[in-house]
Amino acid sequence: MALILLLGALAEAFAYWPGLMTWDAIRQYGQALDGDFDDWHPPAMEWLWRQLVSVHPGPAPMLILQLALYWGGFALLAGWALRERRRGLAVALVACAFLPVPFALMGAVLKDCLMAGALLSATGLLAWNLRVNRWSLRIPALLLLVFAAMLRFNAFTACLPLFVALLPAEWRRTRLRLAIVSMLSLVPLLAAMPVANRLIGVQKSGVELSLVMFDMGGITYHSGVSVFPPMGIADPVGVNRRCYSPVKWDPYSWWVAEPCPIGFEKMHALIGDRSGYGPWLKAIAAHPIAYAEHRLAHFNINSRFLVHDEIERPVQDSPPPNDWHYRVPPNRVLTWIDRAARLSAHSPLGWPIVWIAIAFGVLLLVPALPSASLILPLALSSLLYGLGYGVFSVAAELRYHFWTMSAAAIALVLTIADLKRGAGISCSRIATAALPALIVTTLCIIWRLA
Repeated sequence: MALILLLGALAEAFAYWPGLMTWDAIRQYGQALDGDFDDWHPPAMEWLWRQLVSVHPGPAPMLILQLALYWGGFALLAGWALRERRRGLAVALVACAFLPVPFALMGAVLKDCLMAGALLSATGLLAWNLRVNRWSLRIPALLLLVFAAMLRFNAFTACLPLFVALLPAEWRRTRLRLAIVSMLSLVPLLAAMPVANRLIGVQKSGVELSLVMFDMGGITYHSGVSVFPPMGIADPVGVNRRCYSPVKWDPYSWWVAEPCPIGFEKMHALIGDRSGYGPWLKAIAAHPIAYAEHRLAHFNINSRFLVHDEIERPVQDSPPPNDWHYRVPPNRVLTWIDRAARLSAHSPLGWPIVWIAIAFGVLLLVPALPSASLILPLALSSLLYGLGYGVFSVAAELRYHFWTMSAAAIALVLTIADLKRGAGISCSRIATAALPALIVTTLCIIWRLA
């Protein structure tokens, strides 16, 4: 199994060497080189990349770090299962590392991949800590979770269940203690990104306006009433109707071919240094139904629920042009990986809503499972993070659900392994737990065939 994990890591490194850089990564690498950071993308990742550049230029060091965290996490989990004398579970956990979409995504230098790698390594340390109960395992795992929270503003939803699970059991023995510990655990996770940004000394870019404008556009579209601040546009409702798409916020950005007249730059100029969250909350409070319609429409697309066509290419196989001429040479291994990912994206394996339903079903069985201490935080992390995109999302790329898929897959194989060992759960309860995923999968297939 160690050899299989090593071959998987080497195959990814060979296929995507020196690391596939998307537009996001190109912008981040430019800031890593010049040290002029803003907060559009996680400055913590850019700062780290800047340190790695001194070792070796380009995306290769960041790719190696991602792969080390990802495969190291699965190695820890498989090693824990073997130490527990559960060889079949170890094999299943190793198989989770080869889920086609996450496997292909890990070849791209992305904050989502780095975050998933940190979470996987923290999960592996959590598994070992449940066995030996040592702070020498807790502390690095907690630090990995804080690091993960620096990489996405919504990462706290994925980190919190794992963070709480890493704390001593006596701290969360009662419901009151659990509630207090959970609230206190939110503090370092929510503070991680703003504190890191302050320490690094980044410039504000107004990145939060992407969410604000997307939601304002959706509210305006569904309510027929403009909730944008005055921008000198004669018919903002009509203009917005031509711009708005439930798929992503990009029509309001500056990088599209035909930017919307109600654009980011105008909004940024009006807001200035003030937060846009005040007008955003006011618009939601004034039109809650329109906001819900917009959010549900987007989440449906984002989670690949009731959709017909491919929303976005599930994974990237070639980088766009960049000033440093870093490219991923075409090769047969990359072609195979990419083909497998694209095929699986048209199956339940690539539909985040199915994994969200699986995580929910697993939680219904948790109280009676021997491995509940590991399954509960994993399933809850997957569920909260996946559902969080119902609120915290401005686009519909499949990479956003990297952790949703991986965490749910690990929780599922742990659950199946427990059931096979005789967890003493009735067939009717197992059927009830399987029902959400079966219903969701059936609806997805029927909708796509209709």
